[in-house]
Amino acid sequence: MNAVVIRRGDAEPTVMDVPAPTPDDGEVLVRTLRVGIDGTDHEVIEGSHGGYPPGSAYQILGHEAVGVVEQANGTALDEGQLVVPTVRRQPPETRTNDYFERGEPDMAPDGDYVERGIVGAHGYMSDYFTSPVDHLVPVPDSYAAYGFLVEPMSNTEKAVEHAFAARSAFDWHPKTAFVLGNGSLGLLTLAMLQQDHGRYEPFERTYCLGRRDRPDPTVDIIERLGATYVDSRETPVREMAETHESVDFVYEATGHAKHPFDLLDALAPNGVGALLGIPDDWTFEVDGGRLHREMVLHNRALVGSVNSNRRHFEAAKESLAALPDWFCESLVTGVYPPEAVTDALADDTRSIKTVVEFGTP
Repeated sequence: MNAVVIRRGDAEPTVMDVPAPTPDDGEVLVRTLRVGIDGTDHEVIEGSHGGYPPGSAYQILGHEAVGVVEQANGTALDEGQLVVPTVRRQPPETRTNDYFERGEPDMAPDGDYVERGIVGAHGYMSDYFTSPVDHLVPVPDSYAAYGFLVEPMSNTEKAVEHAFAARSAFDWHPKTAFVLGNGSLGLLTLAMLQQDHGRYEPFERTYCLGRRDRPDPTVDIIERLGATYVDSRETPVREMAETHESVDFVYEATGHAKHPFDLLDALAPNGVGALLGIPDDWTFEVDGGRLHREMVLHNRALVGSVNSNRRHFEAAKESLAALPDWFCESLVTGVYPPEAVTDALADDTRSIKTVVEFGTP
């Protein structure tokens, strides 16, 4: 079967003929439809994040996927059913793992998990993949085109859940939100924060930080959502409150190492910032005393969040249905066959979210 892989020592991915997988007991064979590309895929290719499966000369890429059950293999799933796979798995050499037994693989520390398409396990960017049933989330047939977005949206579901949990000691009703980053995850989050899905009240006023000149497709989406675009070259994060207003919730999706410190100046009293970006090492000076004082005197909090569990995938499935009808079509700016994966990975100002398509339902 065809698979998009990065070989050890290579700088770019390629399409490779690899053996088709055979499902074990409790697993199903899934025919891949679409796999989304995000920043993590670029990091895996560059070698700055993740790692190869043990003993393998290559890594099959891709962790955002939607597919259709090809062989149910005696499980409770039906052949022809559309599914979205989760990402984390228990390391094969580990017999017991409390995090996975509790259904909380997203809380496992490094070394206690592998991630499909990222670290220690092959991904989904191939004609077929296998998966245990409990790592597959059934989705409606209408999700064939955009179901791969459930995975990145699940990460936001977790981050928001943890932000609210950090404020659960008192009656917190946030009204304003500031999303740092106008990439695909930032735009998805911005749209999610405005939707009424029953888990929390929609944010009344939203802002999104970027560094792009108009005209720009991401700015168009931000403003069509009714949010305010904040150009960081004109209004740095630390000047947000002075230029616009202080906000109850900040979602950091840039990986810019200074932002966690700067966003404390943007937070309103009792506000919380969720950190999802992963920066490179960078040493710089901060006024630690002032930051400490601001957090204490104004009950501000910072929460780190990575990955997600099945509960967040289920919530993301609902959130995807609540997005505006036009949004996904505007977000996905390119659909490519596997042999054009280098084009799908190309970075240009007109691209937002690109997809590798292996088949149709």
